[in-house]
Amino acid sequence: MITFDRYVQGKRNILTMSYDDGVAADRRLVPIFNRYGIRGTFHLNSGTLNTPGHIRSDEVAELYRGHEVAVHTGHHPHLEALPGPAALAEIIQDRQNLETLCGYPVRGMSYPFGSYSKETLQALRLCGIEYNRTTQATHTFALPASFLEWHPSCHHNDHLLELAQRFQTDLASQWRSACFYVWGHAYEFDNEDNWELIETFCAQMSGLTDVWYATGMEIVDYIRAQHSLRISVDESIVSNPSARTLWFAKNGETVAIQAGETLRL
Repeated sequence: MITFDRYVQGKRNILTMSYDDGVAADRRLVPIFNRYGIRGTFHLNSGTLNTPGHIRSDEVAELYRGHEVAVHTGHHPHLEALPGPAALAEIIQDRQNLETLCGYPVRGMSYPFGSYSKETLQALRLCGIEYNRTTQATHTFALPASFLEWHPSCHHNDHLLELAQRFQTDLASQWRSACFYVWGHAYEFDNEDNWELIETFCAQMSGLTDVWYATGMEIVDYIRAQHSLRISVDESIVSNPSARTLWFAKNGETVAIQAGETLRL
């Protein structure tokens, strides 16, 4: 039996972080992530850059190097309360502004206030957004049914260390793959004077050998490429039409397949 529960370098598990608003406290948070090898996505409101409490536009590329910059709308409105053209403008203008600053196509997003509607989902597709994080904690480690409604495992103030322990217990059991997705705002560490929480978490989660430390877009791209594998009915032949190496399991054993390769198993 073939299963898609192996990720980059055959790792079975994923950790990703997601922080919103482009606030000044990101200047303290990003170096913590970097020190421990933790990676994530920073969702920025381009309309509030260069304002008090936020980062400057000229530091976006360097500050978030090695992480992902993603859309959070231009001015952080409730998207479901806007007329369609206004919602589209908030998304597409933020995307364009951020692409100018970071120098690559921006394809991810998180919902301001975590709120959205069916019309919002339609707008995302028109704007070239390929995944969107909500604020609805699952307290689980499952990948989403739809990447446009990607519910995180938890906010960092929501039993973070207990979930980290459960995640590591799952790693030890090796009975399933897991994706631990944490979100928040860096200014909350200042407001609650609990920077030690994220330091402790990152130290605890650093260097785990069976964990892929990834950004949101990296995860989406990998999963889509993995699901593009062409597999014969009896699962004895697998062809990889993508431009990247992929991993999967056959009867529990990890298999790597190179870009453009066809394997007989």
